[in-house]
Amino acid sequence: MKVVAKNKKAYFNYEILESLEAGISLMGSEVKSIREGRISLKESYAEIKRDEVFLVNCHISPYVPANIFNHEPLRERKLLLHRREIKRLTGKIKEKGFTLIPTKVLINDKGKVKVEISLAKGKKTYQKREVIKERDRERELRAELKRRLR
Repeated sequence: MKVVAKNKKAYFNYEILESLEAGISLMGSEVKSIREGRISLKESYAEIKRDEVFLVNCHISPYVPANIFNHEPLRERKLLLHRREIKRLTGKIKEKGFTLIPTKVLINDKGKVKVEISLAKGKKTYQKREVIKERDRERELRAELKRRLR
């Protein structure tokens, strides 16, 4: 599997509880644009409407050679999941503070575009500060070890 895009901010802003892979309904020009890596998951999220899951705010740049047959960059795209998965996710999302976040877009061995969506809970500001402090401590420790090995 080839990872095309990753939502790095999601890992910082949210506590990821579980992930699952979903297919995505795309137009031809969108698939070609994704294969070129012209996709952004920055402020995107998944939403459940009428027992269907949609990817909202995912930006896929227009594919230049497609000219008039191009797609709209920010349109809602349907995610393909089994009905029982959607029902389970709906029950979890109704709990306080849970949301669906796309974490990765990948192309599988068969050439199909897949989206990894994760059930996540938002982190508090103090939790984010702790992560930053821990990262700084680890960086300083590695630097010190490197200095001592010389």
